[in-house]
Amino acid sequence: MWIKLKRVIRAGFFSFWRNGFISLSSILVMMVTLFVIGSVIFSGVILRFTLDQIKDKVDINVYFVRTASETDILAMKDKLEKLAEVAPPIGYVSREDALAEFKERNQNDELTLQALEELGENPLGAKLNIRAKDPSQYESITKFLQNQNALSTDGTGIVDKVNYFQNKEAIDRLTSIINSSNRLGFILTIFLVVISVLITFNTLRLVIYMSRDEISVMRLVGASKNYIRGPFFIAGAIYGFISGVLTLIVFYPLTLWLGSTTEQFFVGLNIFQYYTANFGQIFLIIILSGIAIGSISSYLATRKYLKV
Repeated sequence: MWIKLKRVIRAGFFSFWRNGFISLSSILVMMVTLFVIGSVIFSGVILRFTLDQIKDKVDINVYFVRTASETDILAMKDKLEKLAEVAPPIGYVSREDALAEFKERNQNDELTLQALEELGENPLGAKLNIRAKDPSQYESITKFLQNQNALSTDGTGIVDKVNYFQNKEAIDRLTSIINSSNRLGFILTIFLVVISVLITFNTLRLVIYMSRDEISVMRLVGASKNYIRGPFFIAGAIYGFISGVLTLIVFYPLTLWLGSTTEQFFVGLNIFQYYTANFGQIFLIIILSGIAIGSISSYLATRKYLKV
């Protein structure tokens, strides 16, 4: 078994060097494929980062009645923080802080400030600012606030309103965008892998066709199917490995050049820093994808077109 394995590996390397021009063509084709797969990875990172930025700006506010005590409000805050759907921390704005914010927002509106002075008291209640871990979870948080949990120690309601329904359209739209982007990324990746296999398959078919006489002789002397497929399988894996390494080398100067641009445009996301920080993971994805595509294409080509 070990002798056969060494012969298969040696024949695979020999086939790779012997068909130099076709090997180069296969590597270039697979480089394009792996480059697109890598680009999908980086595009997905940029999209997720952008969506996370938007998600951080989406929240709901819980407004309390003016008679609600700070003790009851903080107790409600503790209950909310224990919910799995809530992303900490929860912002708390007291009545006094809410009044100060209102005055600051309307500092140039003399009529509003004058009307506020005439009231002689603070008309605003305290509020909590809540962010969910996922936009689809805001509805369940709102339902939690609308049931018996939103009561004071004496059993009276302390929540005046929750602005979820005012923001519902924006939250639903964001949820739809996130779900659609995840599906699109998955479908696009699968589509590219299929196209890659087909392109590499047709390129390697030429290599196998050139070796048809050699294969016929091997069959006549009793070589097994796997023994005949082995060298082509190894050659395909070599194509994939070399293509993956060259693709990673190309990505280095490209991400270095785009790093400052993405950092400015996407507010903090430097694609070069992401590439270097996650190089091990990206290396495995690109290299294993190349080896898998080359090997699978070789296997399919020998099976379908040579009927070995």
